[in-house]
Amino acid sequence: MWFNSAKMTEKAIQSYRHSLLTSCPNYVVIDGLFNDSMLSQVSHRLQQSTNWQKQQHTYTKLYVDQSQWHNTNKKERFVQRDVWLRSRTPIVTGETTTDIRQAFLNFLRGDEFLSFLSQLFHVVITDINVEDPSINSNYFRLSSDDFIAQHADDSPGREVCMLLYLNREWDERAGGELTFLGKDEKNISISPIFNRCILFNPSSEGSEHWVKSLNKQYANHYRYNVTSWYWRE
Repeated sequence: MWFNSAKMTEKAIQSYRHSLLTSCPNYVVIDGLFNDSMLSQVSHRLQQSTNWQKQQHTYTKLYVDQSQWHNTNKKERFVQRDVWLRSRTPIVTGETTTDIRQAFLNFLRGDEFLSFLSQLFHVVITDINVEDPSINSNYFRLSSDDFIAQHADDSPGREVCMLLYLNREWDERAGGELTFLGKDEKNISISPIFNRCILFNPSSEGSEHWVKSLNKQYANHYRYNVTSWYWRE
């Protein structure tokens, strides 16, 4: 239901695997990987939602409060963005209405998607050893006042990082590109266009990354994405 079957052929997966192995960092960009109509519904619901909370990280401590944030040198702050307050209630099928946003997050931690990642990265991806898998897939949004500075996602055992963009008719003049450090500091920038999925190995050379700030003239815009992290067995 969630995958775009045209992007899931054996030939396509071989192509993704080749791109992953021959790039620095080890990454692949897949446009249209998911069902466009389903993602449009997710995007629409997110843009209507007021269920967002500011999230701030420093290089020495994640999830800091306002007091800690203001007492931290600006050079030590590396993330300010909004996080969607996802439900802790399990998805119930049948007569109960399912929140499509929550359903997609569940899919990203389900067997079908984990199998796809395992095939692509040639390693068994699992949630077995993750204390709370649900917190490792969520929606985020950035405004022109927010930022994600250079950092690495190479926690021990973390094998895959995924970014998926949910920005319909994105104006590339707005900024917001994901930028990898790359080899020999030859940066690689990728625009956050709708249904563009980026998968990368956070331990590979040049995988340090940041997000280019949104231009101030787009103060009424948000950059929406899903971020998801995965561990090897």
